[in-house]
Amino acid sequence: MSSTRPLRVAIVGAGPAGIYAADILSKTDLDVSIDLFERLPAPFGLVRYGVAPDHPRIKGIINALHKVLSRGDVRLLANVNYGVDLKLEDLRQYYDAVVFSTGAIKDAALGIPGIDLDGSYGAADFVSWFDGHPDVPRTWPLEAQHVAVLGAGNVALDVTRILAKHPKDLMSTEIPANVQAGLEASPVTDVHVFARRGPAQVKFSPLELRELGHVPDVDIVVYPEDFDFDEGSMEAIEATNQTKQVVKTLTDWTLVEPSQQKASRRIHLHFLHSPSEVLGEDGKVVGLRTERTALQGDGTVQGTGEFHDWPVQAVYRAVGYFGSPLPEIPFDDLKGVISNREGRVVDLDGEHLPGVYTTGWIKRGPVGLIGHTKSDASETIRHLVEDVTGVSGGAADGDPQGSLEGGRTAPHGEPQQVLDFLSERGVDVITWDEFTLLDTHELGLGEAAGRERIKVVPREEMIDIAKGRA
Repeated sequence: MSSTRPLRVAIVGAGPAGIYAADILSKTDLDVSIDLFERLPAPFGLVRYGVAPDHPRIKGIINALHKVLSRGDVRLLANVNYGVDLKLEDLRQYYDAVVFSTGAIKDAALGIPGIDLDGSYGAADFVSWFDGHPDVPRTWPLEAQHVAVLGAGNVALDVTRILAKHPKDLMSTEIPANVQAGLEASPVTDVHVFARRGPAQVKFSPLELRELGHVPDVDIVVYPEDFDFDEGSMEAIEATNQTKQVVKTLTDWTLVEPSQQKASRRIHLHFLHSPSEVLGEDGKVVGLRTERTALQGDGTVQGTGEFHDWPVQAVYRAVGYFGSPLPEIPFDDLKGVISNREGRVVDLDGEHLPGVYTTGWIKRGPVGLIGHTKSDASETIRHLVEDVTGVSGGAADGDPQGSLEGGRTAPHGEPQQVLDFLSERGVDVITWDEFTLLDTHELGLGEAAGRERIKVVPREEMIDIAKGRA
């Protein structure tokens, strides 16, 4: 080990959180060499595989992330699966510090009877399908005429919009061919969205909600009896312009005459309805039971004991994402995050694991926007730098790594050594230059079809294109 070589840092997870952390670390005063690991053959995480294809303005974030990786001072090592291809004990051999930014990609649980019936799905899985995630099945069982979506956030709106939208209105997007074919076969006519609280408590963004009202040949149906505003609701409306805009949009829809609604598909927005049971017959979804709730004066709700059954053949729960545990890394099973203190990973006794950090949703949970991800990464990287240099208090628990040869603790610190290790294990590592071959191929498919891009979906095909084998 030598303090003269660059500090070697591995970042596991190449979504926005990992790329922001790499960018911030690269701009510190440290002499640092950064490798960015990604389980999939392509980087960008939920921006590539978690944003609806008809939202290109959000996918534009990829352009900024693309610039970071194209600079050449951060090395991408994609198609490397942490926990399978290598583990923490392996990373410690080649890196002085490791930052985990693996995000949260699974659906949060919803503990109501019938939630596991055939026809009950998690929104995250559906989003992965329509975004062309390489690890999900190529087909999706779109067999329901009437569908329920549970949730009051933007993911619920994305799921609702993709289900209700006519496929021809998605043809200008990067929607994969298999997704287009599946949606064209869908018999859906009505999508019902259920929110447990009132119109002033939903988490829709104003722009996404307004977009819902501009989907061609789809009517928005709201129910005046669902509109109730208590003192807490009025305070929320006055407190933020976002809530005020959302309530105004929803209220305007109550003024639309039913006689004007002649579209072939409908989106129904229901408020003050709490899902209590998914109803089934012969193991399949046949309905949803909700309980009417009532506002309690402070914006919270309680059940009234009044129930209603809705005849639907599919249910999608969009109640949030949840993190997944990683081998050898302390995990908080209740919160779904890596156990940490401001980004420093801690063990069961609350002691910092030297050289191990985390950022993004796997650090703080699946909340916040891209701006939060940047500030989150800044906090983690600040602590990493403190620990390495011994400046500003040093590491947690009074044992700054700055005393350990400038934090350079890995016995094998040459960049080629980790590549040799992965090659010996038969891992088909995809570098940034190789990914750009896939990127160019997808853009070419889009250009031929009059679109910006068409995603390549099967994992093996993605790898072969990146490696020049296709």
